[in-house]
Amino acid sequence: MTETRIKGGVRQRIPHESATKHVSGEALYTDDLPVIEGQVFAAIGMSEKPHARIVELDLCEVHESPGVVAVISAHDVPGYNAMGPVVRDDEIFASERVQYVGQSLFAVAADTVEHARVAARKARAVYEELEPVFTVDDAMERGSFVLPPHTMKRGDAPAAIANAPNCLKGRIRTGGQDHFYLEGQVAIAVPGEDGDMWVHSSTQHPSEVQEAVAEVLGKTAKDITVEVRRMGGAFGGKEVQATPIACVAALLADNCQRPVNLRLDRDDDMVLTGKRHAFRIDYEVGFDDDGLILGVQFDLAARCGISADLSGAIVDRAMFHSDNCYYLENVTINSYRCKTNTVSDTAFRGFGGPQGMLGIETVIEDIAASLGIDPLDVRSKNFYGTDEKNITPYGMEVTDNVLHDLIPALERSSDYRARRRAVEKFNYENDLFKKGLSLTPVKFGISFTVSHLNQAGALVSIYKDGTVHLNHGGTEMGQGLFTKIAQIVAEEFQIDVGEIKVTATATDKVPNTSATAASSGTDLNGKAAEAAAKTIKARLVDFAADHFGVPQDEVLFENNSVSVGPTGLPFKELVGLAYHARVPLSSTGFYATPQIYYDRETASGKPFYYFAYGAAVSEVIVDTLTGENKVLRVDVLHDAGKSINPAIDIGQVKGGFVQGMGWLTTEELVWDNGGRLLTHAPSTYKIPTAADVPADFNVELLDTGGNKQDVIYRSKAVGEPPLMLANSVFFAIRDAVAATCKTRVQLSMDTPATAERVLLSIEKLAKEVAL
Repeated sequence: MTETRIKGGVRQRIPHESATKHVSGEALYTDDLPVIEGQVFAAIGMSEKPHARIVELDLCEVHESPGVVAVISAHDVPGYNAMGPVVRDDEIFASERVQYVGQSLFAVAADTVEHARVAARKARAVYEELEPVFTVDDAMERGSFVLPPHTMKRGDAPAAIANAPNCLKGRIRTGGQDHFYLEGQVAIAVPGEDGDMWVHSSTQHPSEVQEAVAEVLGKTAKDITVEVRRMGGAFGGKEVQATPIACVAALLADNCQRPVNLRLDRDDDMVLTGKRHAFRIDYEVGFDDDGLILGVQFDLAARCGISADLSGAIVDRAMFHSDNCYYLENVTINSYRCKTNTVSDTAFRGFGGPQGMLGIETVIEDIAASLGIDPLDVRSKNFYGTDEKNITPYGMEVTDNVLHDLIPALERSSDYRARRRAVEKFNYENDLFKKGLSLTPVKFGISFTVSHLNQAGALVSIYKDGTVHLNHGGTEMGQGLFTKIAQIVAEEFQIDVGEIKVTATATDKVPNTSATAASSGTDLNGKAAEAAAKTIKARLVDFAADHFGVPQDEVLFENNSVSVGPTGLPFKELVGLAYHARVPLSSTGFYATPQIYYDRETASGKPFYYFAYGAAVSEVIVDTLTGENKVLRVDVLHDAGKSINPAIDIGQVKGGFVQGMGWLTTEELVWDNGGRLLTHAPSTYKIPTAADVPADFNVELLDTGGNKQDVIYRSKAVGEPPLMLANSVFFAIRDAVAATCKTRVQLSMDTPATAERVLLSIEKLAKEVAL
């Protein structure tokens, strides 16, 4: 990278490109777009039964409701009435039976939002109820799965466990999590000439929306254009779940030949859309007297809902991360994708990784408790090595291990050992309040585990005045992707980032894109944009060398200017000369991640291009009379490679951590005995607030030589890995709960660690000790 003084180049801490518009309210989201002449508004009619045959669906009163323009159900779909990213098993409208409370039955378009929502409640449905399956336990007992079970193994775990000096068994259940994006699910479909359809969708995956809309309308991809400028949060909830919303809007627009806006009410959004998968994790482990794991077996059972959605890959990733940072010589990981009569669970930041990591970290904590030693010492004993003990259970060599630098550095900077002694002293002196402390690491694989998804395209154009138009296949959801890609192009051309305009992601500009997911947005789209810029830059170098009669190596781009031998001229002047010489000033760029492969039959391969690492120390205090708890201090050291924008990366670390805290402590999803979600609004579903952010929150990026792989500017992904740093909060709470007992007892506590669950754990522990 050239050392320059351009404004906004790579490594500079510039603000998010829409930061000012975000706080001023000027940023336009899908529902903010101007109302189009003739536009109508939509609502969805939903099932009230968890599992039943549809005997009759009477929509007469819906049709007759004031302001209604169109009403459609399954028999009105001209193409396929089903969708799915892998298996087409999710109906747009239930046709013969409903499979969860909230499943879509029909949709209505009316002249106002209120008229549409009122009309949607006037349907009369007659059902023949069927027996539902609600829980993982029920699904496992009945063999109810959306996809077949899958096993990954190395060595002989049962024999190693049987022959080990020490053995433990345990179970932890992890809760689900609602995405609770600030901008809900929304799409606007606008019919055009020749049967074309333009769709504004709040989606992470415009190409999937394009394909699905084409299929439900009985059209082809060329007839559908999907565009998204920005989302008000997504977190995986708009990778697949945005697609049926766009399909319904497009079906209504095609039916009535008017623009249709479908924006879900928050309550309906939470009922109708999928969550993070809840897991039941059973383990059996054998270990020596120093805490070294000799053999371990995991049984991972995930609640998937009624359809496959992305559950195959999500549970696979949970398996990939059941080792986290630890070398497991003898290991068996069995996984089950359970079909339940609940909404289909879906992608969520971490994509199965958090659940897999929580399993192995529970094992580490339980080993430490049984031996009476610090969990950090057990962790260190089992870390992956650098030259040996560096092969994962799926056969991938870990070549970029920074744990042996990162963990000691964080241990020192956080003053972990001294604080551990201080916590023990505090707990000895206090009965009503107990403190807990925990240091947990993260090793997170970066890439789509489905190899063909690791590709991206971009389109870069330079105008005659020297300004640049940039478009790529990634989507902006607040994470700063557009800002980083602009910085990359600015660096390549050596111009100020203010000279670059990043425009809305659209399928008519960059086709066949992958979802902005798997923390790969900058890796993929940054390389594609760089490739496009390099192509144009090479043309400019060729032209300048020929025009001024100098060797190509004397053409240098620097600080908004170009040096051509002894001659210097502004960048925009060279562009003007090139235009008049008919040099093409626009180019596409493409990138495909190399080296990625995975053989699912043998459960082996290299599913990731590299790993991102991090660690966190959290200190909490627990009120033993109420179970209420507070995070007092957090110290994070995270590996972002050579960061493209440290300000944005640190923001992602903090945001991911707090979201992980929510999953592990306060965000509890509750259904009643009839399969009805009870926590479908902020009044009952508790996401973290500003008051929950630790007052003492220290985040640093690890200073390394950068990513060992040829990733854009040697950076590392930072979207998902920080969420799992919040494991330290959960285990600090467990540590505080354990401190209420003066004898060593294996502690069992599920997530989320709500005040109620913490208090019940304290009471259960007291009873076990008394016995």
